[in-house]
Amino acid sequence: MTVHGEREIVPAVTKADATKALKHFTDGFNKANRTLDPAVNASYESDALLMIDRAGIKAAHAAHPQGNPNASPLTFRDPHFTVPKQAGWPRFFLADAVSNRRGGSGQLSRWFLVFSRTAADAPWRAAYLATLSGDQVPQFRTDADGFAEPVPADGGNGLVVDPARLSKAYTDYLRTGKGDLFAPGFRTDAWRRDREAKSRTPGSQIQYLDQSARFAPVALRTADGGALVFFASYYHQQKTVSEGSTMQVSPQVQGVMDKPVEQATKITLTNLTAQVVKVPAKSAGGKVAVLNYVEARTSAKVP
Repeated sequence: MTVHGEREIVPAVTKADATKALKHFTDGFNKANRTLDPAVNASYESDALLMIDRAGIKAAHAAHPQGNPNASPLTFRDPHFTVPKQAGWPRFFLADAVSNRRGGSGQLSRWFLVFSRTAADAPWRAAYLATLSGDQVPQFRTDADGFAEPVPADGGNGLVVDPARLSKAYTDYLRTGKGDLFAPGFRTDAWRRDREAKSRTPGSQIQYLDQSARFAPVALRTADGGALVFFASYYHQQKTVSEGSTMQVSPQVQGVMDKPVEQATKITLTNLTAQVVKVPAKSAGGKVAVLNYVEARTSAKVP
């Protein structure tokens, strides 16, 4: 019997292939961070994570063009795979494993990587990354065979907000402070207060502008009917110094500029940020909680 993967609802990946995808990511990550060659990133990453990590590698290369042969290799242990059943393409699965990197608490961090691919003959590449502590990791809804449930991005999902609308809803909130969709936290109301405090300092000012991103979100149903959702957004900062003054542009910032300069009176910085959030079900109510994020400065421009 022939199974047509584009029509049949089947597991997105086998455990063996998921294990290979995680190893491929690890090998590529270590090569990119050792050589500081941004061309390497596309071999093991895609979408938002590719843009974020490639920008970081470009910035590091500007400061260390000879590479970083002493880079500490990334390793993983105790991997787990959350695999949904899906039809058609793209498909995705979630891998989580304990890394040899320590978080802010000093403990080894567990990385959560969303892998996706666009066709049966396409490679699995990591599209999102988050690090979550034990109390942040939700229980996923699974069927009798242990497979997870993907959540429709746009409508019919029973959530307080569609995953497809999250990027715009989030950036609208950051820009205006209006609405009660998002729970208080370090990347919501506290971030707005921090921006306000930094917007005007003696001799300089910073203006912020938030913008939604078009990278496809990824959502998995949790046991309580909500969802764990990965999505991306942009924010821009325009920094201006007072008349007669100049600011130094660091080598890392110059690394993401089309035309690098060492000094400027005004500069616009663009950051891409990828969030993982817990979205409650409509029936339960509640607010969207931002659990973790990764980001990088992807471009810088001067007038």
